[in-house]
Amino acid sequence: MSAAAGDKAVPTAALLIIGDEILSGRTVDANIAHTARFLTARGIDLREVRVVPDVEAEIVTAVNALRGRYDLLFTTGGIGPTHDDITADAVAKALGVPLDNDARAVAMLKERFGVEGLSEARLRMARIPRGAELIANALTQAPGFSIANVHVMAGVPAIMQAMLDALAPLLPSGRPMLSRTVPADVPESYVAIEFEALQKRFPDVVMGSYPHQRDGRYHTELVLRSRDEARLAAAEDAVRAMVMDVEARKKRTPRDEAARPG
Repeated sequence: MSAAAGDKAVPTAALLIIGDEILSGRTVDANIAHTARFLTARGIDLREVRVVPDVEAEIVTAVNALRGRYDLLFTTGGIGPTHDDITADAVAKALGVPLDNDARAVAMLKERFGVEGLSEARLRMARIPRGAELIANALTQAPGFSIANVHVMAGVPAIMQAMLDALAPLLPSGRPMLSRTVPADVPESYVAIEFEALQKRFPDVVMGSYPHQRDGRYHTELVLRSRDEARLAAAEDAVRAMVMDVEARKKRTPRDEAARPG
């Protein structure tokens, strides 16, 4: 279970992952976790992640929905040299601007591949919506781009991470989210009622319960998140005291009951 606390002063963001290979299971996405950690460290709330196929109409619809709902929209995938790399086309359409070969991007690609190596396929990576700013790519030179509140990046994790690093100085920031984890040597059903009561006592602290299995027994991690250090510390003390009490009571229950999930 989890609870959310809103903060209007904190920038919000969405991540749009584009690619048939993600939806088919051929490629396991590694960009969600990195982007979430990156944004959390900057005090930006990642509020939604959406995955769409390489279909222009679906990308356009998702871009317009998410850029209107959140302060920032990040996209990954679909800016390479092949025919199915259509993210730039879709973003240009969503923003209602032309898509051109950008002289700055062409120069970057020439530096990387030389004039002789600048094939028609590679020139596809220089197609940038008019008015966009380029996102530097320290690994392969082929840039991403930013237009309005939309930041378009590669799908390859190492390149995407390099682009996020290049974007960092240009992004807004809020108060970083702090986190504490309290382990409980019991299934989560043992702490559910008391944990819910503590969530009501600390409504400004986001609380989540995450069960896991270890050595054939079920355990729980209680994760607390807040931007207020004092409130987080107070909530952590209360949760730890609750867990100690529950664990003491658990010792009086039969072994087979304590080993059951939930």
